[in-house]
Amino acid sequence: MTLSAVLRRMKVPAVPHGFRSTFRDWCSENTNYPRDVAEMALAHAIGDKVEAAYRRGDLFNKRTKMMQAWADFCGQIPKAATNVTPIRKNRAAR
Repeated sequence: MTLSAVLRRMKVPAVPHGFRSTFRDWCSENTNYPRDVAEMALAHAIGDKVEAAYRRGDLFNKRTKMMQAWADFCGQIPKAATNVTPIRKNRAAR
């Protein structure tokens, strides 16, 4: 709820679930962190009751490293794309 409140105050037309989904995609597509680490970072429940019964750790050290990698990724300044074709011409240029 905290992130939702921050977004509302900033008048950002987004929902936190989009951030969570983006994070999960980034983990799967751009890192080698195990699925369990990403799922625990998102506070997802373990669906398998047997696995949940045996899970004792919190993977804190692995989650810390993963979240630092995520912060580094989010802090990158994207390079200008050279292969983007505008859909609409700039109206001010007319």
